[in-house]
Amino acid sequence: MCRSIKTLRPPYTEDAGEDDVRAAALQYVRKISGFRAPAAHNRAAFDEAVEAVAAATRDLLGALEIRGRTAPDGGNAPPAR
Repeated sequence: MCRSIKTLRPPYTEDAGEDDVRAAALQYVRKISGFRAPAAHNRAAFDEAVEAVAAATRDLLGALEIRGRTAPDGGNAPPAR
């Protein structure tokens, strides 16, 4: 799911900004809703969901403690699970 959403935390991305957070939130809401662009009657709910996901993402990124600063494979590999 959402394979095109990139990792926004260091060391994978040092310069993730508000545009990156919003783009990831929009991609996520599009994926789970099944709508690329919602109909007029769903626009408010869609926009509220995007903002809620973006806010949660900002909160998460602000709360993460990043101990290591070197990404495997020069920053291109996904984090270990």
